[in-house]
Amino acid sequence: MRSIISYNVNGLRSAINKGFFNWIAQEQPDIIGIQEIKAQQGDVDLSQIEQLGYHHYWHPAEKKGYSGVATFTKLKPSLVIHGCGLEKYDREGRCLRTDFDDWTLLNCYLPSGTTGEERQQFKMEFLDDFFEFVQQLKQKRPNLVIIGDYNIAHTEMDIHNPKSNKNSSGFLPEERAWMTKWLSQGGFTDAFRAIHPTKQEYSWWSFRANSRANNKGWRIDYQCISGNMVERLHNASQMTEVIHSDHCPVWAQYNLP
Repeated sequence: MRSIISYNVNGLRSAINKGFFNWIAQEQPDIIGIQEIKAQQGDVDLSQIEQLGYHHYWHPAEKKGYSGVATFTKLKPSLVIHGCGLEKYDREGRCLRTDFDDWTLLNCYLPSGTTGEERQQFKMEFLDDFFEFVQQLKQKRPNLVIIGDYNIAHTEMDIHNPKSNKNSSGFLPEERAWMTKWLSQGGFTDAFRAIHPTKQEYSWWSFRANSRANNKGWRIDYQCISGNMVERLHNASQMTEVIHSDHCPVWAQYNLP
């Protein structure tokens, strides 16, 4: 059994100050993909992670203190590719690929559209381009695990108040339609929903209005799987009790050597 965790840390240095590395030492996941690191590799003392036996790979944004992803893994990948080959996304540190045996992990931070129309348009362009990129990748590497902050709550079960958020970025009809297409035409399975088809759990809560204490959240972080990774899926959950960020870790367990 292997455990994979996806976690938007909303600033790696901030999360470390809240005990993030100590939590990894306790939890010991085989792989943890983190998003919104807001840091470069040289900004962080990684000796504790290295002592725990993790290889680490980084794809930070060009802009300081913004976006970016990193993958810490006890399994050494056979191949690491930074980005998806499209400069306007790769400069923002949106996607990091690691290949293992017959399967591939993509650690991704999909854009948010909450800051205005221009970024919402950027998000929709990314979604279309990312879909095509992954379909091409799937021809060569059919067994995919695509983890990360998708910035989309798919169904009314995935958001605390669907009616009042119907015009909110992250729950717009066109975003939800993309997620449906991703799971159906794209050939992906939402790992959490595969295990818990009707469970209402969230992975992100606003810092405003005591949202986390009142569990007024959104489920926008996913592990989506294709090919025979679906047969290998053993369990999945949101680690809602873990607090280093406005997100929580999203955990899944797979039958892997």
